[in-house]
Amino acid sequence: MTWDQLLSLKRFGDKNKRLRIEQNETRLGFEVDYDRIIFSSAFRSLQDKTQVIPLSKTDFVHTRLTHSLEVSVVGRSLGRLTGQKLLQKHPHLKDSSGYQMNDFGAIVAAAALAHDIGNPPFGHSGEKAIGEYFSHGSGKRFKESLSEAEYQDLVKFEGNANGFRILTENRPGISGGLRLSYATLGAFTKYPKESLPHKPSSKIEDKKFGFFQSEKETFEDIAEELGLKMTREGKHIGYARHPLAFLVEAADDICYTIIDFEDGINLGLIDEDYALEYLIKLVKDSINTSKYHELQTTSDRLAYLRALAINTLITEAAEIFLKNEDAILKGEFHEALFDKSKYEAQIRDIIKISVEKIYQSEEVIGKEIAGFKMLTYLLDIYTQAFLADAENEDSNFTKLVKKSVPQLNYLNDEHSVYDTLIAICSYIASLTDGLTVASFKRFQGLDA
Repeated sequence: MTWDQLLSLKRFGDKNKRLRIEQNETRLGFEVDYDRIIFSSAFRSLQDKTQVIPLSKTDFVHTRLTHSLEVSVVGRSLGRLTGQKLLQKHPHLKDSSGYQMNDFGAIVAAAALAHDIGNPPFGHSGEKAIGEYFSHGSGKRFKESLSEAEYQDLVKFEGNANGFRILTENRPGISGGLRLSYATLGAFTKYPKESLPHKPSSKIEDKKFGFFQSEKETFEDIAEELGLKMTREGKHIGYARHPLAFLVEAADDICYTIIDFEDGINLGLIDEDYALEYLIKLVKDSINTSKYHELQTTSDRLAYLRALAINTLITEAAEIFLKNEDAILKGEFHEALFDKSKYEAQIRDIIKISVEKIYQSEEVIGKEIAGFKMLTYLLDIYTQAFLADAENEDSNFTKLVKKSVPQLNYLNDEHSVYDTLIAICSYIASLTDGLTVASFKRFQGLDA
């Protein structure tokens, strides 16, 4: 893989090649990507989607929106830091093509901003609710109407693949989704493979999948333009990651490791003294102890340690990336950057505490159970309405359900069972936590 191809400014539908050296410096293509994401309705919906605590009314707690903004800020710094060094190593990118340090930052920031845009309500339990509806629930009835790969898309419903769908989906009157640059779409796709085979290896890029069958051709077009190395061909395809996807992943890892931990402390789920001890271990080489001991409140101490920790991990992630750049470009680097970190033990300890004290807390589990049941109920309602059998297709209730979701009104008999099901799942995944509750109550007759 080469940076000349990987930094492509091409967008869906382009007839002419976009050259960096011809870009308007006041509104660069990669910065346009960021703007289009932040103004999208899918991004705005993240303000009411779970990051740690579902339906939390506490100001302390991050939503998917605040988390995504923070990941984008960290990603921008990571991109600029590595971009500066890459331009020194590959001077032709700047001298001949016009690329700047900030271009790397803009690509990573935009991809990081969108990294959770396809996640369903109620966090990862939302993904599981959709998947289990088709593997063990009423949705299993559709299995015989689907190909093996189409069915796998549903039983392993994946927020990353749904995010790629949102960013690129062709809809009536809208071609190419948000029409982002191919460089940003490549950096967004952490798992550049389809849903089958399921976890074919221990390589990081095979951990999940990055696109549904409905967007397979779109991803193939993007991969060809970017020159991504094909790692699996034939019936089921897979590619090496776009190198900047490693930085997007690292930015996310930094934020959920440090900031989810901070949320747990602020909520009282993790004892402050116990928790601060773990953060201090992570920043022991950079902490100013006299300044730290002057801080009087938990929030001030946390803010200081958080800033040091994030800066420490940004610097190290950039160093690991640059050290392994050649292997990454050859498609031979198959780990997350922090798997190579000298702080791996400290990071692992922090995540372990977060899992025990936050993600498995009574409050989180209780609300995830409720979310699981509500999403299952909505899937039943919508699949029965849009894929009704002859006995139910003309019922008044079915007609009312269809009218309640104008976003799906384009579906008709020309759409396959798979197209209809993936559209329904994508719509349900677009719901906020609060709108899921409201829809459930309305269909139950509890809220007119």
